[in-house]
Amino acid sequence: MRTKRCVHVLSGHTTTVAEVKCQEVDPQVITASMDSTIRLWDLAAGKTMATLTHHKKSVRGLALHPTEFAFASASADNIKTWKCPQGNFIQNFEGHQAIVNTLAINSDGVVISGGDWGKVYCFAALDSTFLCNCRRSFNPDVMYSSPGDNGSMAFWDWKSGYKFQSVDTLVQPGSLESEAGIFASIFDQTGTRFITCEADKTIKIWREDDNATEETHPIDWKPSLIRRRY
Repeated sequence: MRTKRCVHVLSGHTTTVAEVKCQEVDPQVITASMDSTIRLWDLAAGKTMATLTHHKKSVRGLALHPTEFAFASASADNIKTWKCPQGNFIQNFEGHQAIVNTLAINSDGVVISGGDWGKVYCFAALDSTFLCNCRRSFNPDVMYSSPGDNGSMAFWDWKSGYKFQSVDTLVQPGSLESEAGIFASIFDQTGTRFITCEADKTIKIWREDDNATEETHPIDWKPSLIRRRY
C-alpha cells in the first residue's frame, strides 16, 4: 500500500468477483464470484489455496465470524458457513425464499442477511437457528442498518427487530433519479461513523446528530432500545 505497486494479480475466477474479505491469518484473502465459487488465496505466493464449489448459483457476499475461525457466504441459493483455513463446509442456513445479496455477522455471532424479498433475516451463526426477520451493517451496540435501492436507510435494534429510524440519503447535484440506490454500508470501528457506497458515484460518511431531540426526530419511543441518530 505504501508504494502503490501491484504485488500479485490473483487469477482463477471466470467471471465477476462480487466480494473480497481480508484477514491477518491464512487464508489472508477470500473471494466470492458470480461463477458460483469461493476461492481462498495464499497471498504470499499469489495462488489459490482452495476452491469451494458447494454453491450452485452466484456467490454475492462474504462475512467473517468475529470470534470463530470461520466465515459465511451468501448466494442466490442460500447461505453457507465454512471453517478456516481449509474452507471445510459446516452447514446451510435454510429459510430464504429469494436471492441473498448481502450478509454480516455481529460481535454476538448473529448472522444478518438481506435479499431481493425486501426483508432482513437474523440467524444464530453457530447452529443456524432462525431468530427473527425485519424488513445490514452493525455498530458495537445492538444496532444495524439496511440500505435500499431507493436511497433510504433503515436503522434497527437487531435483538427485537424494531426499526427506530429511517433516513434518506443526500441527493448528489447532477445525478439521475435512477442513481439513488445505496450499494453497501458499514460502521467504522468506533460505531459512531456510518459509511455508504452509493449509485451516484459517491461515498458518504454519516455521524450521530448530537443536537437531535424527541421533538426534532420523533419516533415511537421504547425505553429498552438504545437510540442513535445519523
